[in-house]
Amino acid sequence: MPNEWRVPLSDLRFGAREFDSIRAALESGWLSQGPLTERFETAFAHYLGVRYAIAVANGTAALHLAYRAIGIGPGDEVICPSMTFVATINAIRYCGAEPVFAEIQDPTHPVLDPYDVARKLTPRTRCIAAVDYGGYPWQIEAICDLAREVGVPVVEDAAHAVGAYRKGRKFGTFGDIGCFSFFSNKNMTTAEGGMVVTDDEGYAARIRLLRSHGMTTGTWERHRSGQGEYDVVDLGYNYRLDEIRSALGLAQLTLLDEYNERRRKLAARYWEILAPCPGLDLPFHGELEGSACHILPVLIPRGKDRRDVVARMHAKGIQTSHHYPPVHKLEAYRRLWQQPLPTTEEFGSREITLPLHPHMTSADVDLVCESLVEALA
Repeated sequence: MPNEWRVPLSDLRFGAREFDSIRAALESGWLSQGPLTERFETAFAHYLGVRYAIAVANGTAALHLAYRAIGIGPGDEVICPSMTFVATINAIRYCGAEPVFAEIQDPTHPVLDPYDVARKLTPRTRCIAAVDYGGYPWQIEAICDLAREVGVPVVEDAAHAVGAYRKGRKFGTFGDIGCFSFFSNKNMTTAEGGMVVTDDEGYAARIRLLRSHGMTTGTWERHRSGQGEYDVVDLGYNYRLDEIRSALGLAQLTLLDEYNERRRKLAARYWEILAPCPGLDLPFHGELEGSACHILPVLIPRGKDRRDVVARMHAKGIQTSHHYPPVHKLEAYRRLWQQPLPTTEEFGSREITLPLHPHMTSADVDLVCESLVEALA
């Protein structure tokens, strides 16, 4: 494998805006969760058009807090896709609940199939976890409508979808609680970090409480008020976000729409070049409006060896990834779920993620496409 990729899967490049923001945070003398984190939460809530945004340590923490806030516990079931990153499912199990895997719609729309979700409902269903795969808009309203009919909340895993929208509404705001990740490969990053968003005052208060050990007041609040006393009223966690990461998040948020627009243009070029390739399927092909284009997934022709194609591309210096091996096929989950999910399994066996980031050039896209076509020959 090359030490330096000719075209990496993702790439981070920071400028004066980020460096100045971080420098100011360091010079402030306050590094743990404080005023910059509050500013980041306010700015993110305003960007999405929601009442509450709570900054957390990472996207997994966001999911865990969301499930805890709605009261998921032992004996409960959460209907979820298997075509997702394992964190979506791990956080369910952190609460002692059981994941119930539902199918994706079809190989070009790897998002929850509402009809299969309806089939998987039981009296133990406590929540539906909907994942915005790849940051591409989809009809999540069908899942939310079904959830309302049966009286269960929706946790929306929008880790891929920051800035994506459908009919003027931002993804992450369709569910009762939305969860974001700011990991280093995301469309905006704080290195590690996340955000939980909601319009529900009760959920927001519970998430804030659990974020910091179940304490009634945090360090910054006590510093600001001069009051040193606090109580611990629940079993909470250390899921706080610090000031340095919040400073980086504030700077990155101002660049998000510009970067997402660049991603859409690159995705359009990919699709234009690859659409004629026989047997190659392009998930969400042509559905660019409102997309965050977090990743560029392709499905290689049936019968091709995915590992061989990947090896050929790597030999040419093109980095790829896999989004995702189905969770129910991972070793930690095989013994928990034996029912087949044929559409999900086919998608996982054929999917290759191509490089996509806002610093790519059109020539980079052309090189990746040329390498893929040659690897498939």
